[in-house]
Amino acid sequence: MRRNTALFVAISLLSGLGGSAMALVAGIWVLDLTGSTGQAALAGLCGYVPVLAGPWLGGLLDRAPRRPLVIGVNLALAAALLCLLAVRGPDQTWLIFVVAAAYGVSYVLIDAGETALLPAALSPAQLADVNGWRSSAQEGMKLVAPLAGAGLYAWRGGHPVAVLSAAAPVLVALLYAALRLPATGGVPATADPPTSPPDPAAERPPGPRAGLAAVLGRRAVRVPVTLAAVSIAMSGFTTAALYTVVTTELALPSTFLGVLASAQGGGSVLAGLAVGRLVDRWGAVAVGVAGTALFAAGCLGRCLPWSPATVAASVVIGVGLPWTLVAAVTAVQTHTPPALLGRLSGTANTLMFGPITLAIPLGSAAVRLGGRPPLVAAAVTCLVVALLVVTGRGQRPSRA
Repeated sequence: MRRNTALFVAISLLSGLGGSAMALVAGIWVLDLTGSTGQAALAGLCGYVPVLAGPWLGGLLDRAPRRPLVIGVNLALAAALLCLLAVRGPDQTWLIFVVAAAYGVSYVLIDAGETALLPAALSPAQLADVNGWRSSAQEGMKLVAPLAGAGLYAWRGGHPVAVLSAAAPVLVALLYAALRLPATGGVPATADPPTSPPDPAAERPPGPRAGLAAVLGRRAVRVPVTLAAVSIAMSGFTTAALYTVVTTELALPSTFLGVLASAQGGGSVLAGLAVGRLVDRWGAVAVGVAGTALFAAGCLGRCLPWSPATVAASVVIGVGLPWTLVAAVTAVQTHTPPALLGRLSGTANTLMFGPITLAIPLGSAAVRLGGRPPLVAAAVTCLVVALLVVTGRGQRPSRA
């Protein structure tokens, strides 16, 4: 189990290195080639859109051996990234968009694949801790990889970044191959043999609607996923508001956003190290409520007309968001039948990350009211949802 734990953390480090570096460089590269900020933003959007297909993409993991499929996706991603070596001018910009979309598709498949493989590779008692450590690894790479990628791009251009980003999924594929999994490929066999021939219709994986019903039909899963979805959506809704607060209302240079990003990343690293024990002690629902409340407190802190308070608020947000996400992922892993983990993980990812594609443009429109009103609205939304969970049906957040 220790071997698998180390491998999963290493996978998260390498995935975060390549993905975070390329996510930033893709937009810069498009901007340099076209001079269009709109097209540069489109490169980032291409990476988010595939999450909307999570229920369908996740279903592939329930129809095929999971580890070989995840390995194949990583190798295909490496090949797609090497196609960027053909980019020489504005006429090849479309290749960057294609690779950005490929990154989005691979993210959905790989994330759902990891979520499905973890319960097979680890004991139930280890899931929350390892999910937290993986979160810390990914957030730690977000502090380092974008700066390294931008520096390499400024020094030698986009091609070396593409090669570096392509090397990461190849190494990740090798680490997946080194995992020790049950001979069944990660889906535990039933203890007793069937007494009658299996019904093919019963064994067929459920459609997206059934997957959605399975995620939302059980409170222990529905509540953490909902809390994560609301918090993540509100983080996108407040992106433009934070820019406005920093540059207009605090009259600070835009580079101060880098300080806030580092503060949030530092909080996320610390949060990941502790969240596993908290989930084991309090349960996923309670940790999700706490994370949502912390995110709301951070939004209110960013409204204060004092830059140190804004930095402190970013740390608080950095703690709150990973708590909601790790709680939701652990709940899905704990309460989902192994044979359906691929589809249900993809569905949960769509529910958690899909709303951000709408929240970001809504937040951009809301800043016409100023930077602070959207932050207050996000905080109120999160607090109301958390309060509804706490008081819903007369129950306190129960252990999940």
